[in-house]
Amino acid sequence: MALFGLGGKTTVGLDIGSGFLKLVAIDHGKGEPQLSGVSVTPVLADAIVEGEIMDPGIVSDTIQGLFKTAGIKQKRVVVAVGGRDVIIKKIQVDRMKESEAFDVVRWEAQQHVPFDIEAVELDFQILDPEGEGLQMDVLLVAAKRDLVEDKVQLLAQAGLEPEIVDVDAFALHNAFGVNHPEAMRGVTALLNIGHELTNVNVLDQGIPLLTRDLTVGTRKIREDLQRERGVSAEDADAMLKGFERSPDLDPYVQGRGEEIAVGVERASAFLQSASREAGSIERVYCCGGGARVPGLTEILNHRLNIPVEVANPIQRLDVKDGVFDTVNLDDVAPLLMLATGLALRSA
Repeated sequence: MALFGLGGKTTVGLDIGSGFLKLVAIDHGKGEPQLSGVSVTPVLADAIVEGEIMDPGIVSDTIQGLFKTAGIKQKRVVVAVGGRDVIIKKIQVDRMKESEAFDVVRWEAQQHVPFDIEAVELDFQILDPEGEGLQMDVLLVAAKRDLVEDKVQLLAQAGLEPEIVDVDAFALHNAFGVNHPEAMRGVTALLNIGHELTNVNVLDQGIPLLTRDLTVGTRKIREDLQRERGVSAEDADAMLKGFERSPDLDPYVQGRGEEIAVGVERASAFLQSASREAGSIERVYCCGGGARVPGLTEILNHRLNIPVEVANPIQRLDVKDGVFDTVNLDDVAPLLMLATGLALRSA
């Protein structure tokens, strides 16, 4: 199962998150990529926990409903895997042709991958193929085979098949680079703030250097509101999706924002300790459902003392007429970064 691959004329990206399922279709047959379909639907509570499918039947039925709502009949999709069972690491090996590198990279991977090498899907990409030095930089990615097989099995239950199994950090980077090319300079952090987890992805000159998962997301803020203020889950969700900061919400966003900021600072410190050439993070972009939480970007900006803004996964894409007629663009746009990155895969 290739982790690096190519799609066809129309690519359908499917992001299976703990809070929402997101689908994006992009047509690659008309010159510039055109966003031709979008669908977002919530997942039943606890059907997916920390990325693990707890109720495959409910999730597969929800996926089928997602495709029906979007009016998409295509059965081949691009999905992603991520989390602690995926390892991404930049390594150096002796310079050679890509066709000759697999055995060398596989041997080298055994020194860096904390899993049985026979139980992982392994892939790599040469970062400086035109270089002339004696060694070359290689981006190594390894995912536990069980993780990939579980995702493929879920798709089969929904009547779908994978065109590509990507890595979520790479898919986020894909959409991020297309829509925010200015962020491909210097050291940048992209935060995908989800329902249960926040993915911290650090790029240096557009190259992924580090990924970290923080066990904090919108679910914890909602639970804080329920526990401390006695509001219902529905009312707490409404507060998190509002457009105005409020004194009732701010203390809880402040507390969880502090956790996210500490995670970003630790990632930056780790990079600087690992490499004398690594610079500090210069700017932060947020996406995911947490990017909609009133006041969170301002709190991160104040805490980190660097620019923080919400990333827009479609700001540089051509959008087919009518795609957002039944979907509130401002409401769903922050949710679509990963699905858009998956759908941007093209031949």
